[in-house]
Amino acid sequence: MPQLAPLFLIALGLLAQPTASRPASPLTEAEALPVVAWQDAGEYLDHRCVVVGQIASTRKLERICFLNFDPAPEHRLAVVIRQENWENFPHSPDLLYRDKWVRVIGRIGEYRGKLEIVINGPNQIEVLPGPPEGGIAASRPASQPASRPARDTIRVATYNVLNLFDAEDDPYRDDEGTRTKPRSELERLAATIRRLDADVLALQEVENRFYLERFVRVLLPDMGYRHVVHFEGNDNRGIDCAVLSRLPVGPVTSYRHILFDGPGRRPMRFLRDLLRVRIEPPDAAPFDVFVVHLKSKGSGESSHPIRLAEAQQVRAIVDDLLSHDPRARFVLCGDFNDEWDSPSLLALRGGGDTELKCFWTELPDDNRITYNKAPYRSMIDFILCSPAMSRTYVANSYTILPGDVESCGSDHNPVVAVFRIRE
Repeated sequence: MPQLAPLFLIALGLLAQPTASRPASPLTEAEALPVVAWQDAGEYLDHRCVVVGQIASTRKLERICFLNFDPAPEHRLAVVIRQENWENFPHSPDLLYRDKWVRVIGRIGEYRGKLEIVINGPNQIEVLPGPPEGGIAASRPASQPASRPARDTIRVATYNVLNLFDAEDDPYRDDEGTRTKPRSELERLAATIRRLDADVLALQEVENRFYLERFVRVLLPDMGYRHVVHFEGNDNRGIDCAVLSRLPVGPVTSYRHILFDGPGRRPMRFLRDLLRVRIEPPDAAPFDVFVVHLKSKGSGESSHPIRLAEAQQVRAIVDDLLSHDPRARFVLCGDFNDEWDSPSLLALRGGGDTELKCFWTELPDDNRITYNKAPYRSMIDFILCSPAMSRTYVANSYTILPGDVESCGSDHNPVVAVFRIRE
């Protein structure tokens, strides 16, 4: 069938064309990892690091190639490349890296009393022109303790950070239609978080814990957020709730699996999650942070009964908590996707002795905007608190930082409130 040959060749050529790829991550792994001299690698056992040093000797056996940093016979640290990965390198690794200064990314492991970094390909090892100028860079811990004086108050904030997405395709989520957040937006977002200076920060629209940790390590390393809390939620696109905290974190609960009655009494779950994080300030009573992200209005009128059902279930959960402990201290914060007098907010607020308090009325009228995208500018993000927590609220501390995507990196404005550690 010679007449089909041209079509076959055309099809083959089309199949051979490179497929479009997602852009490279604006936050690289190397930026987020501690940088250490090979002599100090033992201090980072079982952690991923960037190790810098000169390969003193190499040895290639039948199944393993060793690149030894230590010139002494005991070889305290070696890069290990297994036989099945030799073909990933353009030349034999023992010859390629002998006597070279290198930067290696990998986990510091231990085998038979010696340290090792197992790598699979050249993307984990970079040849340097020589010793780094000025010596090897100081290590960067995941997040340093904040150098701030002890305070008798705690700043709690909530912030929808608008699609904090990495460049990787998650095969289990419909994330292909969401762009990777550009570096410029990430930097503006970090600048806004610095201005907030919150001790506990509730977040919405985070794709995964690992990229959130990288964001903190690269752009907020000195803010003291040593505790990064994230659970995978129910959202099909992959946006989740999370918490950053300078203060110690205790038990964490996700309500993503709870079934409750939705519209038409059909069983449903939270479309994202209700995340509960216990915060344990030193020498003070603990309190809980509930983080919500209710159904958006993107689907129009059909979203209202879904959002109301979610709000009613949140209220049932906090009612159960208050029935067992009327003095329970907690805040309920996040993106409620509805305004203060809406049915869903009325259901959440409740009434009487168990009414949840919010101090947004302290704000001037022109500052009551948390969704900043025209023409839908409105106040839909709140910090509510239990009756006991409300008694520790610092008057006139309820604040909204105004902005927009171009200036702050998000289509939401963050909200912050200050509470005394003790009643």
